[in-house]
Amino acid sequence: MQMKLLEVLACPKCFGELACAAKESGEDGEVLEGSLECAGCHEVYPIELGIPRFVPKENYASSFGYQWNLFKSEQIDSINGTSLSAERLYSETGWTKESLKGKWILDAGCGAGRFLDVISKTDCEAVGVDISSAIEAARKTLTGRKNVHFVQASIYELPFRPGAFDGIYCIGVLQHTPDPQKAMQALPRVLKPEGEIAVTIYERRRWTLLYSKYLIRPLTKRLNDRLLLGLIKAMMPVVFPITEVTFRIPGLGKFFKFAIPVANYVDEPSLTWRQRYHWAILDTFDMLAPQYDQPQTLQEAEHALSVSGIKELRRLGNPGLNLVGRKAAQTKSE
Repeated sequence: MQMKLLEVLACPKCFGELACAAKESGEDGEVLEGSLECAGCHEVYPIELGIPRFVPKENYASSFGYQWNLFKSEQIDSINGTSLSAERLYSETGWTKESLKGKWILDAGCGAGRFLDVISKTDCEAVGVDISSAIEAARKTLTGRKNVHFVQASIYELPFRPGAFDGIYCIGVLQHTPDPQKAMQALPRVLKPEGEIAVTIYERRRWTLLYSKYLIRPLTKRLNDRLLLGLIKAMMPVVFPITEVTFRIPGLGKFFKFAIPVANYVDEPSLTWRQRYHWAILDTFDMLAPQYDQPQTLQEAEHALSVSGIKELRRLGNPGLNLVGRKAAQTKSE
């Protein structure tokens, strides 16, 4: 943990100031092992492997920790040679590199750090928070980047000061929480007045739950992660070639994508065949393993954000339910 992170950290229980006690530090002054103690309620939180920990290591998102520690580099632009994560981040937030200069930005649900990798190349301070041990994969990949910070915590109890961030993005995460609307409502508390927020969620329509993955998830989400991944790897040499053909059929490709629960990005020219094969294993596991997968309607998402003080809400024309907005300005009475 870099000491600069204390500028935005706070106790998640009482929002009190945290003091750092270091047991082991790196050559650059980063705290590798130690603890954080709250000046208000005196709760103590460990720092392990350079990461402040505000939740138990085992929790409802353990499949994501397993997933991203195995596939930590697949979707990192600076490793895979593509710009897919950068294109997605900027299109789903509406931000530019220049607009981030000097700002504190929160990546809520950072996983292995695919978007942190992108945003770390701007002149901002980026904080990645994740409830799972995927945060360890992110730190391993991005270690040495002085403007990137890592925190293991729950989105429901974010360990940050009120109004700590100029911007927040949460991409592909909220539907995987026990209560997506409560999770959305937790984000604006740590956003500054007039700060910007961007979320992308799976959208629920009348036919969504007929999608093939939702028909088999009652079984697959109960399987041991290692067993499920093994089954996917064993089946992929057969199903991947099938989807190579069926997903490309004019007029019928969308139907087969809906009917076959395999993630094969046949329309993505920047990925090689080998990369698409590995992404198919990764994202098929990502579809079938999580404990929660709860798509939201546009009305539900807009309500959750608006009652939490987010104004100027608008939907961007990207896949999924992609909303951006701004936190209301503080009034004189506040």
